[in-house]
Amino acid sequence: MTSKFATNVGSVDRGLRIVLGLILLGAPFLSGAALFQSGAATGIAVLVGLVLIATSAMKFCPLYRILGIRTCKL
Repeated sequence: MTSKFATNVGSVDRGLRIVLGLILLGAPFLSGAALFQSGAATGIAVLVGLVLIATSAMKFCPLYRILGIRTCKL
């Protein structure tokens, strides 16, 4: 029986997702960039950062499933 949430995110992909997610979470608050003066840009960066970290923790990416992508070894 296969899980509907089968692992499709490999270890290198997970590491990159964690790093990028942490950067996106911290950038609006630590960078002082003009881009993040808008509440919308800050919200989007934080949301995308959280999604990247969550998909890394679950080892599953719904978009990869839709596109038929697997970055992990079977």
